[in-house]
Amino acid sequence: MVLQLIIIAYYILGIEMSCRGASEDMQVIIAEYKTVLDIEVNCEGASGDMQFIKAEQNNMSSTSDDFSKVGLSSAQLHVLAVDDSAIDRKVIEKLLKNSSYKVTAVDSGRKALEFLGLGEDYNTVNNNNELEVNMIITDYCMPGMTGYELLKKIKESRLKEIPVVIMSSENEPSRMIRCMDGGAEDFILKPVQMSDVKRLKNFKQSCCLPVLS
Repeated sequence: MVLQLIIIAYYILGIEMSCRGASEDMQVIIAEYKTVLDIEVNCEGASGDMQFIKAEQNNMSSTSDDFSKVGLSSAQLHVLAVDDSAIDRKVIEKLLKNSSYKVTAVDSGRKALEFLGLGEDYNTVNNNNELEVNMIITDYCMPGMTGYELLKKIKESRLKEIPVVIMSSENEPSRMIRCMDGGAEDFILKPVQMSDVKRLKNFKQSCCLPVLS
């Protein structure tokens, strides 16, 4: 966690981080986060795993072209990302934006419901005349309201047609089955990879959220 925070801090401050002299495992960890956050990595003399990750970073620039070929654009696909971890929110936001999604990120299920106009009384008024959300991707373990609880509230609302994808850092089959039975479109293990994001286009759904006046 400390290393993750350091990498994020370097990213925010625009400082280049070098993997030179680090252990092989440390090089791979640093490279993974740099790849997601689009930070330049010097791979000279690095391990094979790190070289592979750097190649994955170079391939990320072509992802937008893959989506354009199937007629998708950021204007068409708006994802609401929900995660209480600032680091994980930054990671998923970066991955989605690199794939031409428009992203709104919030840190709790409550804020997600408010954004969707599903507050406590389900009559929260949005400031926009019309809001379009095509997909919701949420972490499972969050304080106050879990991703599963958020999933259930959405599926019991007027917005039940919006696809919901659950993320989790724990590979628990019972948790996955519970979410899929509850209406989730997919269950993704963290850390989220670009291959996971590419799958999301299969679940796209255009749902305009009406503003209650």
